[in-house]
Amino acid sequence: MHLSPYKKTHFNNNIPHLHHHHHHHIHDDDASAIDMHNNTTTTNSTSRCSSDSGEPCEDGKWACKLLKECAIAISQRDSTKIHHLLWMLNELASPYGDLDQKLASYFLQALFCKATESGHRCYKTLSTVAQKSNNFDSARKLILKFQEVSPWTTFGHVAANGAILEALEGESNLHIIDISNTLCTQWPTLFEALATRNDETPRLRLTVVALSSTTVSSVMKEVGQRMEKFARLMGVPFEFNVINGLDRLGELTKESLGITNDEAIAVNCIGALRRIEVEERESAIRMFRSLNPKVVTVVEEEADFSSNRNDFVQCFEECLKFYGLYFEMLEESFPLTSNERLMLERDCSRSIVRVLACGGGDEQNNNDENNNKEEFEDCCERRERGTQWCEKLKKEFSGAKFSDDVVDDVKALLKRYRGGWSLVLPQQQQQEEGHNSNYNNNTLSGIFLTWKEEPVVWASAWKP
Repeated sequence: MHLSPYKKTHFNNNIPHLHHHHHHHIHDDDASAIDMHNNTTTTNSTSRCSSDSGEPCEDGKWACKLLKECAIAISQRDSTKIHHLLWMLNELASPYGDLDQKLASYFLQALFCKATESGHRCYKTLSTVAQKSNNFDSARKLILKFQEVSPWTTFGHVAANGAILEALEGESNLHIIDISNTLCTQWPTLFEALATRNDETPRLRLTVVALSSTTVSSVMKEVGQRMEKFARLMGVPFEFNVINGLDRLGELTKESLGITNDEAIAVNCIGALRRIEVEERESAIRMFRSLNPKVVTVVEEEADFSSNRNDFVQCFEECLKFYGLYFEMLEESFPLTSNERLMLERDCSRSIVRVLACGGGDEQNNNDENNNKEEFEDCCERRERGTQWCEKLKKEFSGAKFSDDVVDDVKALLKRYRGGWSLVLPQQQQQEEGHNSNYNNNTLSGIFLTWKEEPVVWASAWKP
């Protein structure tokens, strides 16, 4: 597909339609992917995007430079420059090209939506397409393949499982509240550990809280059947429950979760807190505390799309840096022609649009989209850094240090993957960030996964 505006394009009523004689119009139904002209260049490139330096990219890399210029033009409402840069990016971008072309392709979509105030409409279409194409087998295969080639997700699984097993050691009646979108791929190794415990195998109840509208009931039914079958195989007494349809995570209660007094509770949040609206996060954490858990495990990607959400350019730069690292990691982890890699990259498109084109004041003047705002609140995508999460979590919990055994398990996991990955402890991360000697080492809890010395995932454990 070629870039062209939706049926109605407007940006301060003075940005012209992006008509070019060789471009076709795309309509709302086509918003699932603004695929550029089929430029199939596959030159390898490594494009490090950073907002911390004067130069946004390494020498010779064009995507970050042009994308940043376009973001600045949008923030300044310079319609002539916006028009020119969107057209130029469209000519250069391709989701099938090298790293620069891919970044240009996916961020162009968000910039176009921002400039034309069509973010919510595009996001709704992308979400609908994702939901319609949601298939358990393909989703599970994609997750497992990603876990096979990269520790991006397995890092958090191993750390969280270790903390949960240690916190619930000796308990006979376990209840794990799982708030994540991992289709339960985290739990088989925990089942195996429970089955081989020295004492009697405990009874386990797993309650999955489905935050995503794309996690349809048929998918969770299939997940539950597989989990029950595996539990029988391991000899673990098991019960599986799903809770969905919540408007807000804070609505969860002991009663709705069916918690009983004889259960030892663990709350597991893998990439879940970022999906909650920023203003509601502390309320959700207070709700966790009301469940009286033995442990709460939190794993989040290390980026800040929250504190800068009212500064479009700053938020754009942080987003570009984070996804630049992520796309680079995918490029080095998968073969060049990998379909799984392309699917994972496309999955990012919704998040990028949600963060960059569905916030701020632009849509306040668009009544149609503003009326639909509640449809998107299940997926906020406003990531925060470990230090920011710690500030919130420490109001209700105390940070629980990962044991040496858990740290050793994570280090052993990383050795299974190709080079570039490291585990970093909080003290090391504080030194990397340049904190002075007066910095309170107790402020930051958890451990970090780094890719080429850049922190990308943060894992932590918390106790009342």
